Parts: sequence; structure tokens; C-alpha cells
Amino acid sequence: MSRWSPQDAPDLPGGLILFDGVCVFCSRWVRFVMDRDAQGLFRFQPIQGEGGRALAARFGIAPDAPETNAVVLDGRAWFKSDAALAVLGRLPDWRWTGALRAIPKPVRDTAYDLIATNRYRIFGRTDQCMIPPPEARTRFLP
Repeated sequence: MSRWSPQDAPDLPGGLILFDGVCVFCSRWVRFVMDRDAQGLFRFQPIQGEGGRALAARFGIAPDAPETNAVVLDGRAWFKSDAALAVLGRLPDWRWTGALRAIPKPVRDTAYDLIATNRYRIFGRTDQCMIPPPEARTRFLP
């Protein structure tokens, strides 16, 4: 079994997205999801917070240099390209991305890793976690 195979997480709330809160690309991903998630399915937890660090440790993600984000859906935690496709598959007008699962996981994850490895260099990094807009603060876990 791969290190990034889905993991059981029945004790965690569904729709939880664990993300790198100082990564500009990751913060844009969160905003992208929020803007399209009219039903409010997703909640967000930056890895840099106390709760985020604990979840990162639980999932085997290095909290100081995260290699992946994670999403919890239906009692399972998903990682890398599986996580991105699982989220997109729940967003209206983005369900078509489920067809991308036909691409072998090693190929998808190689593309994911290329972006993840270079995300700070290409997109930038902030000194602090993103501050959610007031209307979205309830969607962020402390």
C-alpha cells in the first residue's frame, strides 16, 4: 500500500480540507473551492495551526514541509491527486473532472508532485496563514 493511499477517518468531519496555509497556490485553491461550494460542504484547516499540525502528523504529512493536502469525505482521507479530484467531483460544474481518474494514479500524482514541489518558487509563500474573509470564517476550523 502506498504512503498516500486513502486512510480511514470516520471520526473526522466530512468535507474537511487540510491545506498549507502559507502557500499562495494552496490558499487560492481554498478560495476556488469556497467560491464554488454554495452548499457549504467543505471546511478548511491550515496545517500550520495546532489542529492542522495534529492532523498532519496523524496522516503522515510533514507539517513544516507538507507534501500533500488532504480531504476527508465519507469517512476516508484522500491525498494528492485523489484529494483534488475528490473535491472537484463534489463541486457543481466540475463533476466532469471525475473522468480524470481514468489517468493512472502514478501519472496523476507525478503531475501533482511537480506542482507541489515547486509551489513556493512559482506561486509564492506568505509569512502567515491566509485570513479568510469575514463571511467565510465559520468555514475555517480553529
